[in-house]
Amino acid sequence: MNFLSGIWWSLPLVLVCATPPVTSSWWYMGAVGSSRVMCDNVPGLVSRQRQLCRRYPEAMLSIGRGVAAWTAECQHQFRRHRWDCNALERGQRLLSRVLLRSSRESAFVHAISSAGVVFAITRACSQGELKSCSCDPKKKGSSKDSKGHFDWGGCSDNIDYGVKFARAFVDAKERKGKDARALMNLHNNRAGRKAVKRFLKQECKCHGVSGSCTLRTCWLAMADFRRTGDYLWKKYNGAIQVVMNQDGTGFTVANKRFKKPTKNDLVYFESSPDYCIRDREVGSLGTAGRVCNQSSRGMDSCEVMCCGRGYDTSRISRMTKCECKFHWCCAVRCQDCLEVVDIHTCKAPKSTGWISRT
Repeated sequence: MNFLSGIWWSLPLVLVCATPPVTSSWWYMGAVGSSRVMCDNVPGLVSRQRQLCRRYPEAMLSIGRGVAAWTAECQHQFRRHRWDCNALERGQRLLSRVLLRSSRESAFVHAISSAGVVFAITRACSQGELKSCSCDPKKKGSSKDSKGHFDWGGCSDNIDYGVKFARAFVDAKERKGKDARALMNLHNNRAGRKAVKRFLKQECKCHGVSGSCTLRTCWLAMADFRRTGDYLWKKYNGAIQVVMNQDGTGFTVANKRFKKPTKNDLVYFESSPDYCIRDREVGSLGTAGRVCNQSSRGMDSCEVMCCGRGYDTSRISRMTKCECKFHWCCAVRCQDCLEVVDIHTCKAPKSTGWISRT
């Protein structure tokens, strides 16, 4: 069975296309009495996901928030890249083509989407939005760290529940497959979940005379999702190309000079296209019209971003804050100034239409 059959190619695509907006009242209408009808009408879900949807309908709203978080983070991390993650906003087919390839971009999308579900579900638990979970029940009583003794208090983020729910929901689609892509996606999904848990931090509040720390109350909290995004971006840049081992149960590195991937690494099978031109087959929007940085030597430079096609320069005027002064106490006041800047945008190739392959 090909787990990528049909238009709903992969769970990240299902999450983007099947999850209603966070503000949609549709999720609130009859969520308890009509959860079966609601969940049965979400396209692309496998049976296990429909079961979870019916059992935890309020969690679907949290997943919607997770979609918004990881989509924004993906676009932030790729903002200076030829592929800028905006295929997520341009329709199902473009994203499906990206995810059909076993590329580094696909690896990142699977990892960040899995992380987004963990983050959203865990946050919803702490905020009392889900009936099935609350604060971390294990963080009770007294404990000790390098600064001495403290009492667990407040509301520790229940990261274990978030990871468990995300693993059950996100991985369900991949577990139906037995091929190499399923194993690759499961590996990258797990790397995304582990990335969120990696940045769980202990926060404390002091109690005592004049704020002294004779008594401390502590709890565990997730870091801002940007930390996870930055970490997975580094993993994307260091992603390891792999091939299936002979018995089909795991991976081995494609190039023996590289280390064996750990559970924290992202893995991929095939090299990425260059994303220079509009190409439906690979899900590329091309770089024509993209803003480039004339003074950069990185991926956002005009030479790299424009794929050697050259760029156009236009001069625009914009309002900026200037001559800012600090006034005691405690305000910063600025003036509005007109600034003239040059904007550089990549030229289009000679043929600007979509490439169509036969």
